[in-house]
Amino acid sequence: MTARPTACLVLADGTVFYGRGFGATGQTVAELCFNTAMTGYQEIMTDPSYAGQIVTFTFPHIGNTGVNVDDDETAEPVAAGMVVKWDPTLASNWRSEKELTEWLAARGRICIGGVDTRRLTRAIRQQGAPHVALAHDPEGNFDLEALVAEARAFAGLEGLDLAKHVTCAQSYQWNEMRWAWPEGYAPRTEPGFKVVAVDFGAKRNILRCLASAGCDVTVLPATATADEVLAHKPDGVFLSNGPGDPAATGEYAVPMIKEVLGTNIPVFGICLGHQMLALALGAQTIKMNHGHHGANHPVKDLETGKVEITSMNHGFTVDSQTLPDGVVETHVSLFDGSNCGIRMAGRPVFSVQYHPEASPGPQDSYYLFERFAEAMRAAAATPA
Repeated sequence: MTARPTACLVLADGTVFYGRGFGATGQTVAELCFNTAMTGYQEIMTDPSYAGQIVTFTFPHIGNTGVNVDDDETAEPVAAGMVVKWDPTLASNWRSEKELTEWLAARGRICIGGVDTRRLTRAIRQQGAPHVALAHDPEGNFDLEALVAEARAFAGLEGLDLAKHVTCAQSYQWNEMRWAWPEGYAPRTEPGFKVVAVDFGAKRNILRCLASAGCDVTVLPATATADEVLAHKPDGVFLSNGPGDPAATGEYAVPMIKEVLGTNIPVFGICLGHQMLALALGAQTIKMNHGHHGANHPVKDLETGKVEITSMNHGFTVDSQTLPDGVVETHVSLFDGSNCGIRMAGRPVFSVQYHPEASPGPQDSYYLFERFAEAMRAAAATPA
């Protein structure tokens, strides 16, 4: 670089990466992770599971498809910031409505380009997800000592309940189905299974997949009680993805889940919902070194032998060694052997760590939504 840096990324150990700032100006403090997906940066930045995190993209061509309103997974970006190898490229896609840099600036996200993301990714893998401060100043004036101090003062995500910050404020109905050519997002009009989706930070495409699988979806806030869930007389209960420490969110969510499990209602969980279902069943969760973030993660179904390529975004995992009797491990990561799925023996209750709705990512795991629908169909056919 010959020009004066306009942004810097400061790690808690004092390491400094200089680069070119884009998006909003200012500074932010968060945990740093890396994502290996080659597509879907807009969906990643608007995934509520990234609350409290800055995302390093290992793929260098960020910005090349622009942004559009259809690809937002929530109304606003949730990830605290973005780190990229090259400055965002100009959009070249027929669906693009705006440049990525404009979109990020308008939404207050601080970003840095020109960073050696390979070196940064190696550091994250070897040392764990670091606490960092990211600053963008067009004049290039940075108080490095203060930024290091802020990074070191960041408390981290352990013990932090972030679901309450990204959940919906009140209940609402959802009927929009998955995107299809040429209609786009069509509404579901036929009656279907009544599903209550507990929103710990739900992505829109998860709700679309539920609707496409034949569900009439009612979304409730993360703090919903069992009485509030069961008052809707649901055919099934869905536990969504979300950010933060599952043990912290579980302080209020696990009692609700335990009461729901006292009924014969089918339950399906994804990501944070998977972790909290495990907690409700008596297992434990642990913080991972650097987590799983990407759209190329191989997962093995232990019951069929099938391998799925999945999309993942999590920094905590279920400790499979703590699964109690009656809870079966169904899926494992082929990267590190960590738990990726469970089910209750003899009950229509199951969950997965990964994101079967994709957005971004492969569609190998859409069948799980159909499995949930089939569980509700079977429960409805069984005499009470």
